[in-house]
Amino acid sequence: MSCSRGNTNRTRAQKHQNKTAFKNDLHDSSKKTKFLNTLQVTGVCLRCKEIIEWKIKYKKYKPLAAPKKCVGCDQRTVKFAYHVLCNNCSAEKKVCAKCVKAMESTETTIEVNVDEDKIKSILKPLSERKRRAILRYINKQEKITDETISNIEDILLEMDNININDCNNSNSSIVDSSSDDGDDFKVEK
Repeated sequence: MSCSRGNTNRTRAQKHQNKTAFKNDLHDSSKKTKFLNTLQVTGVCLRCKEIIEWKIKYKKYKPLAAPKKCVGCDQRTVKFAYHVLCNNCSAEKKVCAKCVKAMESTETTIEVNVDEDKIKSILKPLSERKRRAILRYINKQEKITDETISNIEDILLEMDNININDCNNSNSSIVDSSSDDGDDFKVEK
């Protein structure tokens, strides 16, 4: 962009475009990287799991050199970075080992994963506008059920009908009406 006042239009494309995804083992084939790529994150809630997986994916994860002290049992039994409880204490108290918040049962998380897979398969071929509309609808729902998924499909059908109707309306012609002013226009279908 130019520095001159009022010139806000860019004439060129974005200079640095991310054409390939980041690979944490592209230039690093060390044992540590291989170990981190095979690491399974367990004993934490879904949000904390996503955070730790992100850290692993983008080489931000710093593993522990020595076991850390558990907040629950005061012994050096925490073997994973970012955890504050050992596996035994977190399983016993049924809390997340990282954020120490109550965890949902594993059955509900499995159901959520299956529903998320269905939703991802529905959203993948959609345009950005439709995808965002569906995501807003899903965020309003408290729990995703089969009824929610059928509602999503109904919404998509309605959106397609609206798009078809909009296209039909845009093909209408503008005809000059013969009024006294001559400035009024009338739309015919």
